[in-house]
Amino acid sequence: MDQKHRSLRFSDQVSVKTFETLGHREFPRMRTMARLVTAVPREDVTVDMLANAASLFSKHYGTWGEVPPGEKPLGKPGSRVSMSAARLRAQCLPEGSESLHVQIALGGVLAGHAFACRWKYQERQVLWITQLVVHSDFRERRLATSLLLNCLDDDDEVFGIMSSHPAACKALAKAFGDVPFAQISLDFAKEHAAGVIRGSPVQYIRDAGLCGRLFDSNDKSGMVLGVDSHFYVDHDEPLEALEALRGKGQWHLGDLPDGHEFLFLFERQQRRRSSSSHRSE
Repeated sequence: MDQKHRSLRFSDQVSVKTFETLGHREFPRMRTMARLVTAVPREDVTVDMLANAASLFSKHYGTWGEVPPGEKPLGKPGSRVSMSAARLRAQCLPEGSESLHVQIALGGVLAGHAFACRWKYQERQVLWITQLVVHSDFRERRLATSLLLNCLDDDDEVFGIMSSHPAACKALAKAFGDVPFAQISLDFAKEHAAGVIRGSPVQYIRDAGLCGRLFDSNDKSGMVLGVDSHFYVDHDEPLEALEALRGKGQWHLGDLPDGHEFLFLFERQQRRRSSSSHRSE
């Protein structure tokens, strides 16, 4: 793997808004926190990094939802979805894969992380985000976008994610898309999603069952583009975000049934690469 993924990178300071409460009033108070972004290839990810990532996931990813009859529950409804460091390595950094881990610390606190994996599809390089988590105290500060941008390689041409949260799909579009999220064409996903996920070295991606009207005009799930992952996490927060986006006319991936996740997949437009090259001249 390119050596650029092996270094630690310090960024400029980032402003974080906090609030002091007096009675029923809130007064904004600004303070700055030093931001440290670390990007590490699979073979250099340490046990401590994985332990910290597993802890962040277990505390801030979400909670289990209700499981329908006939489905085996993976956790008690209402309890935190948790993951061990060993499972995290096996699922997001499979042996032999070209994968990496990116984390952001703010003021010495682990504020978010991303795991990503690369593989080839029809001679094109796929960058797939296998996990994206932001600490609940640091959300809506564009940290997800920053994490994703630090996963990027110049040769990446196809981008994908499976997630139950609309914010993750929007972050992917913001980081790598050429147009606003709701304007990104789904034509590439319709034609190539099956082939892209079939070539993944990550088992849960390969095993995902495509669903939605994009693949089957008779689909009754309410999804436009998604997967039946049998991952029954609570959807209260994602559905709230989904409805907010729908109200603004900024959502085109359909509904979110229980046990399902959105699939967001698109290609990098050639014109973006050309314009970027022109700007650097």
